[in-house]
Amino acid sequence: MRTEATNAPLPSPFPEGWYFVATRQAVLKAGLVQKTWMGENVVVWCGEDGRVCVAESVCPHLGSDLGPAAGGRVRDGRLVCPFHGYEYDVTGQCVATPFVPPPRTAKLRVFETREVLGLIFAWWGLGGRDPQWSLPAEAPDQAGWSGFAIKTLRFPGHPQETSENSVDFAHLCYVHGYEDVNPVQELSVDGPRLESRFRFKTKRTIARVATLTFDTSVTTHVFGLGYSFVEIREHSIGLDARLWVLATPVDGTLIDMSLVSQVQEIRKPARKIAGLGFLPVGWRAPIMNRFMVSQQRHDVLQDVVIWSRKQYRSRPRLSASDGKIMPFRRYCAQFYADPCGTGGATP
Repeated sequence: MRTEATNAPLPSPFPEGWYFVATRQAVLKAGLVQKTWMGENVVVWCGEDGRVCVAESVCPHLGSDLGPAAGGRVRDGRLVCPFHGYEYDVTGQCVATPFVPPPRTAKLRVFETREVLGLIFAWWGLGGRDPQWSLPAEAPDQAGWSGFAIKTLRFPGHPQETSENSVDFAHLCYVHGYEDVNPVQELSVDGPRLESRFRFKTKRTIARVATLTFDTSVTTHVFGLGYSFVEIREHSIGLDARLWVLATPVDGTLIDMSLVSQVQEIRKPARKIAGLGFLPVGWRAPIMNRFMVSQQRHDVLQDVVIWSRKQYRSRPRLSASDGKIMPFRRYCAQFYADPCGTGGATP
């Protein structure tokens, strides 16, 4: 019999949604990438036409591992099994063998993919179902923006717990030292999309000499628990930045959190020193971007100390300062609605 004190765990370490796999650049550089993703051993490669495939790293012929450590390789855009040389195209279909015509039943288990500005995501469907919603159809404009700076951290955690920070304003003050944190509009939820807007101030010491106050507005666009896109406006400099926060379960205990940032060209900063106005224009955004992702990593590491040790409380004892924690959790419930009782990929 459930009592008031009963604590229910999160339904699954693998909520339904789109989750980051790799960058196109990393896949092209390596030729074949293998990793543990959503509790699955997967391989990632590009076909000759540039199409990306994310597939289970097990050959359906006799079960060989297909990763590069086992001898798997890509030839002419096809994944070649190291055991008998079976070749698979980016649809997962076996299209050639060294000996006989390929068996039509030999097909890899593949995952639906989407790409946003070279960031590759794959769909994790509960019960093996197809994508129920999509990531933003239009990628953000790149004119005048720096390239990406990317940092990835691995730690024990859950993507719901990390995503909850987007509405937990009280922790921004207590853990990170932000000041005057205030929402600027009501939390917005539309199916799998959630939007949170707030403004805050921070103090930063520059070059161990001057302490400056920064005034920042943030709009966070959350699409499921694996994709958060954050638009940042720093008002005292006149700086615009973007940040993708991509939380991806690894094995049911660990998650990878990738921070991907870029900064818009800084032409006329209101603060010459803080806005790098003493440097050539072409240097400012890339240098500021490295600073931005370093600062974000610093803040996330402060959270990791807590995330990696905390226990999920299904019935938290909330106060008036906790804001939209429960509306956020109601939003999250849709990503565990499993009609079949199992998790899986697109067969």
